[in-house]
Amino acid sequence: MGAFAQSTNHQQAHSHDVGVLLGGSYYIGDLNPRKHFFLTQPAIGVFYRYNYDYRIAFRGGFNFGSIQGDDSQSDDSDQLERNLNFKSNIYELNAIAEFNFWEYQIGHAKYIFAPYVFLGIDVFHFKPMANYQDKWIELKQLSTEGQKTSQNPDVKPYRLIQPSIPFGLGFKLVLSRQVGLGFEWGPRKTFTDYLDDVSNKYVDPVQLAKDKGAASAVLSDRSNNPVTRLTNFGKQRGNPVTKDWYFFYGFTLSFKLNKRPGSCPGLK
Repeated sequence: MGAFAQSTNHQQAHSHDVGVLLGGSYYIGDLNPRKHFFLTQPAIGVFYRYNYDYRIAFRGGFNFGSIQGDDSQSDDSDQLERNLNFKSNIYELNAIAEFNFWEYQIGHAKYIFAPYVFLGIDVFHFKPMANYQDKWIELKQLSTEGQKTSQNPDVKPYRLIQPSIPFGLGFKLVLSRQVGLGFEWGPRKTFTDYLDDVSNKYVDPVQLAKDKGAASAVLSDRSNNPVTRLTNFGKQRGNPVTKDWYFFYGFTLSFKLNKRPGSCPGLK
């Protein structure tokens, strides 16, 4: 640790680093109302961070992951009967502010670890798909809840590009004078209930088939009981009161950028 920087003044606290996130992604919504980390899928990200001082940092990045839900994996009888499933890739661009509870800087002999919290904004793209007869079928175009059809002509289809609010907590640790390791968990508060293509009520399958085709009617109501499918029209398909959430979490590896070779102040 004696080779780490010993900078003390405010100007020396400024630094820059780039890094990667390696971890997982998952979602909470109508097909998974409560279970955190359930059906986690691999996720990856890259970011640039500007450390304003030892406590405050700003970063921008890109994350890619996948989320999914499956009623058949639930222990809830209503979900088992509903029998819906989905998956979706998530592409996210974010801008985030971090606050370290303790002073921290990669390459510093004293400020070598810190817990932190973060808050920001992002824009993400998703595209829910359902598995039917061993094929993945895009759901938005099918209007499975009758969006912009004769049954719900005033209901607009949901947008596949949406904003959300990323926030969370993590922990940073200096590995060397150029490298830092971290771990973070970050919920994303979205403003859509359609990450899973499920939100409102069942519509008339006969009319839906006329408006959007047979596949739309089939994927709108996949209840295990054929009799139930004939009586679901108008009943609740999802919960429109709550919005969906998605999450990124994992390890981060950060690499400090020097202004010029040997410029890190205070090096011995």
